[in-house]
Amino acid sequence: MKSHLYVSRTHMEPVPSKPAFKIEMSYKSMKNWDREQREPLLSKVTDRIHHQEPLKEKISQCVYKLKVQQNRLEGANLKTQQHDKSLFDKCVQAQMAKDTMRSAMYANEIAEIRKIAKVTLRSELALEQVVLRLETIQEFGDVAAMMGPVAGVVHQIKNQIAGVIPQVGYELGEISDTLNSVVMEVGEATGQGYDLEASGPEASKIISEANTIAETRMREKFPELPSPTAIAEHETVIPR
Repeated sequence: MKSHLYVSRTHMEPVPSKPAFKIEMSYKSMKNWDREQREPLLSKVTDRIHHQEPLKEKISQCVYKLKVQQNRLEGANLKTQQHDKSLFDKCVQAQMAKDTMRSAMYANEIAEIRKIAKVTLRSELALEQVVLRLETIQEFGDVAAMMGPVAGVVHQIKNQIAGVIPQVGYELGEISDTLNSVVMEVGEATGQGYDLEASGPEASKIISEANTIAETRMREKFPELPSPTAIAEHETVIPR
């Protein structure tokens, strides 16, 4: 009999109220709904915050890598200039010795070296402009307006230098891919699409300016070969 009473009391224990559970779920649903309503406004702020750091890091990495390639090109230009001077002296000596075959051989080699020198010097100067613009972006944050032309310049320089210094061309290719991804991220964050081809004129302007400066420096660093007539006139002036 006692056992029967015990079982009955067990079955009569109070059960948690279901309505309270429903009220709690309803409250959570309201909170979720309220959060969803506020999400578009908050996401604009949080996305901007979360996107800034990765973009800054990518741009900083690009600046560092571009400076490395710029230094490589500067070193290559210095070696080219030294080699050119050595060949220039030999060419002049061959002309003074009236060895036209050797002087022509040296002159042809000098011409080829100077073609390479012009490409590397122009590339170095263009990368210098790219670095300056990226540093401006880092300081003032004008990513949207300047990233397209910068990416376009690096892409053009990569194509030009690849046949001269393949390793630099390869490195610039990777940097170009990173810059393109930054351009795409900026487009997604601002809701604007960026056509890299549309930045072509501005990129070409940067290349053109670098080319003009390169031509001036080429004339300063690489003197013209003296003609046989000039050599003959020089010989008559030298006292015997």
